[in-house]
Amino acid sequence: MKAHKVVKPFLATAIVSAAVFFSTAYAQNNPKLSDAEIASVAVVANQIDVDYAAIAIEKSRNDDIIKFADMMADNHKAVIGQAVALVKKLGVTPKDNAVSQKLMTDAQKSEKMLRSKKGNAFNKAYIDNEVVYHKAVIGAVEGLLIPEAQNAELKELLQNVVPTLKAHLQHAEMVQKKFK
Repeated sequence: MKAHKVVKPFLATAIVSAAVFFSTAYAQNNPKLSDAEIASVAVVANQIDVDYAAIAIEKSRNDDIIKFADMMADNHKAVIGQAVALVKKLGVTPKDNAVSQKLMTDAQKSEKMLRSKKGNAFNKAYIDNEVVYHKAVIGAVEGLLIPEAQNAELKELLQNVVPTLKAHLQHAEMVQKKFK
C-alpha cells in the first residue's frame, strides 16, 4: 500500500507534465521548430525510452516487464537508427531546443524515481511511467512534430512511427492491468 502512495504523487506530476507538454503541442502558438530541432526531439524521445528500458531490464525480475522493456529498447533503437540515417542523408545536424531539453529534464526526474523503487513497486512505477510517457510522445509527434516538419521524408518518418507508438501504448496498458 505504501508503494502506491509514493507512486501516485509521481504519476500526478507526470500527468501534469504531460498535460503541459500537450498544451504546448496543441496551443495555437506552437513552438516553431526547424527540421534540425525536430530531429533532436525525435532522437531524444526515443533515447529516453531506451534508457527507461535499461533500468527495467536491470531492476525487474518480472517476465512481462522484462519482455516489454526488451521490446522498447529494440524498437526505439531502430527508430533512432532510422532518424540518424535520415539526418545524415539530408545533411541535417540535430539541434537542441526547449522541447528536447524539457524531455530530458522530465526524464531525469523519472529515472531517479524509478531507481528508488524495488520489486513490484518498481514494476508498477515503470509500466505506469511507460503509459504516461507514450501518451505524451504520441501527442507531441501528432500535434507538434508532424505539423512543424518541413522535409517530406522527415514528416513521413514521424507519421510512420505513430502506429508503433500507439501499439507500444496499448501493450503498456495491457501490462499495466496486471499491476493494478
